[in-house]
Order: sequence, then C-alpha cells, then structure tokens
Amino acid sequence: MFKKITILAVLLLFVSCNLEKPTEFTEKALNEKVYNLNGVSSSFKDVLKEHKGKKILIDIWAGWCRDCLKGMPRIKDLQRTYPDVVFLFLSVDERKSYWKKAIEHYNIKGVHYNLPKGMKEGDLVDFLDVSWIPRYLVVDENGKIILFNVTKAYDKRIKDALD
Repeated sequence: MFKKITILAVLLLFVSCNLEKPTEFTEKALNEKVYNLNGVSSSFKDVLKEHKGKKILIDIWAGWCRDCLKGMPRIKDLQRTYPDVVFLFLSVDERKSYWKKAIEHYNIKGVHYNLPKGMKEGDLVDFLDVSWIPRYLVVDENGKIILFNVTKAYDKRIKDALD
C-alpha cells in the first residue's frame, strides 16, 4: 500500500511540474548569448528589449528539421495576417553555414538569431525544455510569455495568442 501511494505521489509531482507554463523567462535564460546573422552576440534579454512594446512570436527551429520546414508556410501566413508582430527565429543549427543557407533557400523573413550550442545545451534551451523542434512561443508587449512551447505551427493557440 505504501509503495502504491509513493508511486502515485511521485507521478503527481512529475505531471504537475511538466504542466507548469511559465510567464517569465528565468534570469539565466535571459542572459544566454545568441548570435545574429553577422556573428554579433547579444543576450537574449537584449533581443527581447529591442522589441518591447510589440508581440513576439518565437520560432525555435533548425534548417535540418523537416517538421520546422513543414510549418514555415503557416508561419508565413501568420506574418501576412499579423504584420505588426515580430517574428523571432531562434535556430539551433550548430553549423552556421547551414543555418544561413536554410534562411535564404526557404526565404524566411524575420529577426534571426542562432543558439550555437544547439538544442542540447544552454540555459535558454533548458528553460524551454527543447527536446523536440519546432517550438513556438508568444511573448506579449511587456515581455510576458502568453503562449509556451507549442509544437505545431497550425495550433489554434498561436493565432489566439496573437489576436
């Protein structure tokens, strides 16, 4: 009996932790270095500050990711529907040349940064729990996360958060 209760308590704790949807980035995540197309580094916090006052759709993707590229037509539709939204693309490509070629080849418009450690290391990917991509987030005009970790570009919650 005690064993069953212990297992149930552990499961409840695990599920409740995984259902948590943060509304703010951690300080560690905000301090993560990201690199623009010219190789210039900024903190993620500075990137968000640059767009304060606007909604931001964050797309965590990679040029080698089929699911990411499958979602791009939907992202382009959203860009046409929401021209005032900032579309921030965070690439986890470890090969910068591949990242840049994918942007050009697929004609991906928006603000582009790279997380050079890929999707397995770093405070930002840890915060986002990036075990699979693509990953979409929406940040409001004040920098609060209003949609956390959606995995499908066609998910209705993205449009709802942008409205």
